[in-house]
Amino acid sequence: MPRSALLWSLFAIVFVTPLALAGTSPLLAWRSGIYIAASFAGIIAFGLCLLQPLLATAILSVNSPQQARRLHRLTGTVVFSGVLFHISGLWITSPPDVIDALLLRSPTPFSIWGVLATWALLLIAFLAVARRKLRWPPQRWGRVHLLLATILVTGAILHVLLIEGTMEPLSKFLLCLLLLAATLNAVKRAAAQKNRFFTSTKPKRR
Repeated sequence: MPRSALLWSLFAIVFVTPLALAGTSPLLAWRSGIYIAASFAGIIAFGLCLLQPLLATAILSVNSPQQARRLHRLTGTVVFSGVLFHISGLWITSPPDVIDALLLRSPTPFSIWGVLATWALLLIAFLAVARRKLRWPPQRWGRVHLLLATILVTGAILHVLLIEGTMEPLSKFLLCLLLLAATLNAVKRAAAQKNRFFTSTKPKRR
């Protein structure tokens, strides 16, 4: 099996396993359909966060850097939509809890980290849409985007780890660990190569 296909297969396993195990959680028996859908939207969005740094650092390769960027943007859109669906579903099932979380007065620490990650995601989405009007040079955009993405990942990981919910603990921890490692690798590459993403670091053969 080619290296690229193997890495994509490993990503698929890491992405699907937490979803499959969450589907067997006994906690689902006491939840409404909307709450379950919102929970799985959050799990999907969190799992797809792992794809972003892997694409940016070309660990997961596609046909061209341009295609990698398009897939990165598409994945970001899906993550954004998943988080909105996650919050909307929780709002429908328990508005007071969502209000307390947004106002940072929730007694549960995982809510605060979730709000932090959400605000970072909203800023990323806003800046991505407004990027042309802002006329930022690529390096500035890269630095700001990476900073916000790091905040997003940090908040999301702590949010997920602190929740004792439908996700199976071991697969959840492994996903968090891989996401942290992939993000730190992206930060390291940005520092070494001045935000040159979506291209391989391997020297070309002559």
